[in-house]
Amino acid sequence: MEKQIDPRILRTRKLIMDAFIQLSMKKEFKDITIKDITTAATVNRATFYSHFTDKYDLLEKALSESVMREIIQEVSTHEVINEETIEAIFLSIIKFQTSISNQCRRSYEAFTPQIETIFKKELEAFFSELAQKQWSNQNKSEIEVYAVMLSWALYGAAMHWMQNQTSQPEDYVGQILNIIKMEKTWIK
Repeated sequence: MEKQIDPRILRTRKLIMDAFIQLSMKKEFKDITIKDITTAATVNRATFYSHFTDKYDLLEKALSESVMREIIQEVSTHEVINEETIEAIFLSIIKFQTSISNQCRRSYEAFTPQIETIFKKELEAFFSELAQKQWSNQNKSEIEVYAVMLSWALYGAAMHWMQNQTSQPEDYVGQILNIIKMEKTWIK
């Protein structure tokens, strides 16, 4: 039986995360203090520390719990890994990165390593789950490697597009899909 979490705990946690996200839009991450967060969230320090170990823990959890949830929900309607799924995920990464870089311009650079780690981990889990259902006869370690490779490649390609933006994201992902199709003829 799944244990229910007290709604007050969830509300307080969300209040702290939302306050942190709002602060990160105004201040650089390195300049945000626990006092800033607790003041903005209208909670005391003890309450903050009962939910998070420090602001780095808060950053990681805010990104993975609230932000990544939106991305995964956006692509969770896909039940198999195919061109449509890959395109949807690529465009979701672009949409998220653009949004966060515009909203949290001051802290975006500081968040980048954590965002990358969380994205890769969450995408890997997503691809692994889909691949296990889609190719149940495949070896578990092969599925794991496939999920890692696909998640890292998509995230890397999305970041490359963000840095260069020489074409529309839809055209760029089309190039990715063509390369995936052609890779069998390249590698011999």
